Amino acid sequence: MGGRMVDFGGWDMPVQYPAGTIEEHLRTRTHAGLFDVSHMGEIDVRGTDAVAFVNRITSNDVRKLVDGQAHYTALTTPQGTVIDDLLVYRLAADHLLLVVNASTTDKDWEWITSNHSGESVELNNVSSDYCQLALQGPDAQSILQKLTDVPLAEIKYYHFTPGRVDGVEGIISRTGYTGEDGFEVYAPADRSEQLWNKILDAGQTGSPTGVIPCGLAARNTLRLEAGMALYGNELDETTTLLEANLGWICKLDKGDFIGREPLARQKEEGVKRKLSGFEVTERGIARDHQNVMIEGQQVGVVTSGSPAPFLKKNIGFAYLPVEYANSGQEIQIDVRGKLVGARVVKVPFYKRPK
Repeated sequence: MGGRMVDFGGWDMPVQYPAGTIEEHLRTRTHAGLFDVSHMGEIDVRGTDAVAFVNRITSNDVRKLVDGQAHYTALTTPQGTVIDDLLVYRLAADHLLLVVNASTTDKDWEWITSNHSGESVELNNVSSDYCQLALQGPDAQSILQKLTDVPLAEIKYYHFTPGRVDGVEGIISRTGYTGEDGFEVYAPADRSEQLWNKILDAGQTGSPTGVIPCGLAARNTLRLEAGMALYGNELDETTTLLEANLGWICKLDKGDFIGREPLARQKEEGVKRKLSGFEVTERGIARDHQNVMIEGQQVGVVTSGSPAPFLKKNIGFAYLPVEYANSGQEIQIDVRGKLVGARVVKVPFYKRPK
């Protein structure tokens, strides 16, 4: 389809299609965008101890999930830092599916299997069994409904159901990484092309209000506008969930889990630095890895920075000492030797209309 391909964590991925990143971004915000995210990893956990095992190695409380529900969580180190962020899907009391980041799938698999200590579970890396297509945007429901008998309006946010799309058996999940309403369809890997083409047909790709195929660049700008963290940028093995404003997925009262003690201690003592959103107030674009300055002193580094096409601003994330992590704080970004003004703002930068 004319996608410009790049290497992404060992995967050959389209960074953008001929319409370009800005159009892909805006179409997802206003109508619909289709993303092939089949590079994401899937790990199958089955057995009587499935919930207990995953609860011990992740930060959120898996016991609260019911069949057909998913949640956002993290694999944490003994120091309370982040191995990866992921989704946990509960298919049954003894069957969970973990959806992990593509570039960390092998690392996650090794971590999960090495932390298995006698629980009654069977672990399988099933990443190559699945394709995953993400249809996102205000028109996502009406487009996908043309291809399935499943009543999509009944699926709540962060819930899912088994069902057929264009006759293909799979999982239809009301989740996404864009800040928009939408669905992620998991299906057998060999049916990806069929589903991709049928969804584009159903969404009348080619019309100015139709669905548009989207690449990695738009996925990144959309998630940044929506204030969502990216593993390897905002999250890694040097950052804790509390520093990253992800205390809401860190259930310290659920019982023991890997990294609980240092996280509880950090919560009690207070974090020294905090992930902060900023918008650029002068001419210039903040980019990843540029230094953040206050009164000539470096106080942080941009973890993600980019133009926000829908908001028509230049925005970014950086970890700042807590004394500077307040809305309205003036900062400067060192853009190739030139100091460009910016200010700390509340996140998410963009919130979709209800």
